[in-house]
Amino acid sequence: MSVYDKLQALNITLPPLAVPAAAYVPFVQTGNLVFLSGHIARKDGKVWTGQLGGAISTDEGKLAARAVAVDLLGTLQVACGGDLNRVTRIVKVMSLVNSTASFTEQHLVTNGCSELLAEVFGDKGSHARSAFGVAQVPMGACVEIDLVAEIA
Repeated sequence: MSVYDKLQALNITLPPLAVPAAAYVPFVQTGNLVFLSGHIARKDGKVWTGQLGGAISTDEGKLAARAVAVDLLGTLQVACGGDLNRVTRIVKVMSLVNSTASFTEQHLVTNGCSELLAEVFGDKGSHARSAFGVAQVPMGACVEIDLVAEIA
């Protein structure tokens, strides 16, 4: 089953490439590796704001991380020349979770992204990962995630 068949089965439509909000580019390719800049969580077209351990629960944070993964896939598709089937491996995911000082479930929030990547890419979606709790994320977003992928 192709990546696009899996996306269709999951009822996921990939967004267009987002315009960067600051002085950076959406992705950089070096050799077969593509580095995607951090993407922040969005809900209903707006920044998904709040802190985990405060106004946002772990389960809601997991949904936010899944939403970020969808946006990352939209950028990755552009980086792959329009064909996500060129992805040979999701190499690394790094997640920044806007957290209260006592919140310790960043890893569970980040599962929202990791699990979607595994659903879409199968074994190629298994990746190394870091999940950090941070005092703040740009624009007050609850989650920011970046990604490194290998492409053919």
